[in-house]
Amino acid sequence: MKSRIGIIGVCAVLLSLAGCGEQEVVKSEEARPVKVMTLTSQEPFGGRWFPGKATATQEANLSFRVAGTVNRIPVDVGDEVNKGDLLARLDPQDYRVALNDAKAQLRKAKADLDLAESEYERVARVFEKDPGAVSKSMVDVRKAQLDTASAQVVSAQAAVESATDNLSYTSLKSPYDGVVVQKFVEQFEDVQAKQEIIRVLDTRRIEFTVQVPEMMMDQVDLVKQIGAYVVFDAFLQLEVPARIKEVGKEASKTTRTYPVTLVMDQPEEIRILPGMAGKARASKEASAQLAKEKGMVGFQIPVAATFADDAGQSYVWVVDPQSSTVSKRPVDLISITERGATISGVEANEMIATAGVNFLVEGQKVRVLE
Repeated sequence: MKSRIGIIGVCAVLLSLAGCGEQEVVKSEEARPVKVMTLTSQEPFGGRWFPGKATATQEANLSFRVAGTVNRIPVDVGDEVNKGDLLARLDPQDYRVALNDAKAQLRKAKADLDLAESEYERVARVFEKDPGAVSKSMVDVRKAQLDTASAQVVSAQAAVESATDNLSYTSLKSPYDGVVVQKFVEQFEDVQAKQEIIRVLDTRRIEFTVQVPEMMMDQVDLVKQIGAYVVFDAFLQLEVPARIKEVGKEASKTTRTYPVTLVMDQPEEIRILPGMAGKARASKEASAQLAKEKGMVGFQIPVAATFADDAGQSYVWVVDPQSSTVSKRPVDLISITERGATISGVEANEMIATAGVNFLVEGQKVRVLE
C-alpha cells in the first residue's frame, strides 16, 4: 500500500515539474513590448526638417498721398499687374483746378518780376548818370521790390510743382510686378491721404523663414554656400531649390532660435502662394559636406538605446521586422552629447530598440509599440 502511495506521489511530482516546464516555455515565447527607432543618416542640419511659411519677397498696402473720391479701380483681387500699371484713380478735377490756379499765379509773379526788373534798371541808370536826379533811397526801394518779385516767382514755381505732384498722386500705380490680393475700398468712396487702398504682392520670388536652434548656427554658413530646398505641404512631390537670403542676428528669448530666411524662384510646375506651409532642409550636397567636415559618419540615437558589457564594448539591440526578434550588435560609440549618442556599426533603415535594453536577451521575441 505504502509502495503504491509512493509511486503515486512520484508521478504527481513529475507531472507538476512537467507542468512548470511547460509554463516556462510559454512565458519565454511571450513577445516583450519595446520602443524602436529606424536609423537615418547622421546629418544634423540636412537631415532635419525646419517648418515655415511662404511669404512674398515684396508686399505693400498702397495708398494715395492726397485725399479725394475714388472714381476708378480697374483691377480685381487676383489680377496680375506689371510695374507702372494703374491700380486706382481719384477724381482729379479739384487738383487740375489747383494746378491751373498755381500756373496763373506763376505767370503773374513773372510779370511782376519783369516790371520790378525794369523799374530797378531804370532808376539805377538815372542814379548812375545823375545822382541828384534820383535819391539813393529810391534805388534801394526798387531793389527791394525786385528781390520780392523774384522770391514770389520762386514761391509760385514751387506751388506749381506741388500742384503738379498732387495731380499725379491721384493715380495709384503698381511699384513692381505682382498680384492684387486685397482691395480695401470700393469705387466712389471718399478716402483720406495715406488710407490703405490696395494690397499688392510680388510673387515672382518666394521667401521662406525657418527657426534654427543656436547649437546649429555654425552650420548655416556652409548651407548658405551650397544651398537648400523646400517642400510645401500642398505639393509634397516637388523639392523647390532655395538659398539663404538673410540670417537673423538675435535669438528668440523664449525658444533660443534664430530666424533664417530662404528665397526661391517660382517653380514652373506649380504656383507657390504666400501663406503656404512647408518645411526646409539643407541640400544633399550641403548635408554630405557637413557630415564630412564635422566627422559625422554615424547615426544619432538616444543614449538609453546603448548598453555595454564588462569589457566596455558598446552594443545596441537590432530588431528583425520579419521574425520580430532582437539580436545584439556591437557598435562604436563616437560621441555623446545632450542631443544623444552618435554610433557606427549599424546601417541606415535598420530598426533598433530604444528603451528597456537591459531586459532583452538574444533572439527574444518583441512587439513593437506604436
